Amino acid sequence: MITDDSLKRLRQDLEKVSTATVSTALFKHGLRNQFVQDVQPLKGKGRTMVGLAFTLRYIPAREDLNGLEVFRDRAHPQRAAVEQCPEGHVMVIDSRKDARAASAGSILVSRLMVRGAAGIVTDGGFRDAPVIADLDIPAYHSRPSAPTNLTCHQAIDINVPIGCGDAPVFPGDLVLGDDEGVIIVPAQLAEEVAAEAIEMTAYEDFVTEEVLKGRSILGLYPATEERALQDYAVWREANER
Repeated sequence: MITDDSLKRLRQDLEKVSTATVSTALFKHGLRNQFVQDVQPLKGKGRTMVGLAFTLRYIPAREDLNGLEVFRDRAHPQRAAVEQCPEGHVMVIDSRKDARAASAGSILVSRLMVRGAAGIVTDGGFRDAPVIADLDIPAYHSRPSAPTNLTCHQAIDINVPIGCGDAPVFPGDLVLGDDEGVIIVPAQLAEEVAAEAIEMTAYEDFVTEEVLKGRSILGLYPATEERALQDYAVWREANER
């Protein structure tokens, strides 16, 4: 379980790394399917989204149970999820990779933003996408979708294990999103993966500088020559990394 204090440390560390680097760190742990497929940011925010997963699950809509009147129910799972998502968490929605109808719209996402959510992710689509894109909250989806979610989706469960873009997501997992996409880090691996990702990022920054100077990647990336490690140690001390 990730505590509030550890989340603060993780956020400070992981805001400096990319989903690509975290993906490689997870691969070293044998996890290959943690990147949320076919999801992208509505607008790049130039920063990494970091938060714990708070989930919402949809099933295919059954017409006799999914009319507009369901929104009058204060306990309706979609509405309840927006009001229950804790500050600093990322709402992750399982829309069954179906963007024929919206997972949410700008009013609900605005409410999440005001309540302090760290972001929102769906493997479906958002309505009011241009408005959501300009909100000060990271938002990720498959594509814009104007129809109300009721036409295709029935909100059924809050904060249960879900699949989002083929990635398994458990409540409390660490969610990272950047301008490339979203990746899910199992809670029990968060500290270890964060440390590995920070180390990898430092080395890749060193490699990038060397490559731009004209150095070959052979022996450098990956570091299979002792000289590369020696040069990295000098670079790291000089750059206080």
